[in-house]
Amino acid sequence: MQLGTLLPLGDIGGAPAVVREYAQAAEAIGYDFVEAPDHVLGAREGERTGAGLFHDPFVLFGFLAGATQKLGFSTGVLILPQRQTALVAKQAASLDVLCGGRFRLGIGVGWNEVEFIGLNENFHNRGRRSEEQVEVMQKLWAEPHVSFRGRWHTIEDAGINPRPASGRVPVWFGGHHERTLPRIAQWGDGWMPNAYPADRSALDAFGQLRSLTEQAGRDPSRVGIEVWVSMGSGSEREWAQDARFWKAAGATHLCLTTTFERRHHRRISGQTLSDHLGALRRFHAAVADAL
Repeated sequence: MQLGTLLPLGDIGGAPAVVREYAQAAEAIGYDFVEAPDHVLGAREGERTGAGLFHDPFVLFGFLAGATQKLGFSTGVLILPQRQTALVAKQAASLDVLCGGRFRLGIGVGWNEVEFIGLNENFHNRGRRSEEQVEVMQKLWAEPHVSFRGRWHTIEDAGINPRPASGRVPVWFGGHHERTLPRIAQWGDGWMPNAYPADRSALDAFGQLRSLTEQAGRDPSRVGIEVWVSMGSGSEREWAQDARFWKAAGATHLCLTTTFERRHHRRISGQTLSDHLGALRRFHAAVADAL
């Protein structure tokens, strides 16, 4: 089971030296990947403003790829349907090549209509459209020339270059909408839920995903599960106990968030870079034997 961490940009800022130090420290401590959220525009009103600091993930990971040796990168999550599909396929392929295959493309459908309006995309068909987007991207990664005619996309004998060496970029779906699990079963390489504590509700959801994947004619063991964990409450013993639960449940990745404050998650009290790096060390020491 891999262990990663969500970049706490809202606390530590996004200066080049800061994000480089955070990523290099995570790699040195023993973390397998860093994850970054995504917003292009932020609305000023509402309970969830989205107006915080968000680097463009492709630019951020392109920068960090040159500053690390083996650290993986994941979007958590990229809001796919507010972007042009072929452009995302090109960006993801270029990043995959430049980082040596260390990238996972986590995708979601978003919640902020302001972003969709500002980017001239349709907010109301975003879920259905994202399904076709994944299909198009997977074809562009796999084949040098693609002809595709769908409901929202038309490609006439065209392709991207470079393409990923493996012919694919892993696509992981975030979210908990009723259509999320069927989409993963059909097209996904993994699921990135953050709603479940270490209890029966998670086991039931994981079982449902495996059942749907089998029904789609795919091997459930080839579909990963990334669970978000936090350390703003509980003890080292409890963190390790939860890690063992997730491993036994079939989770393939844990992502530590030190700033998330929703549902059962609690953020750490400190906000400085030193506070967050100290938290990374403490959590890794607590769960390393359980991974």
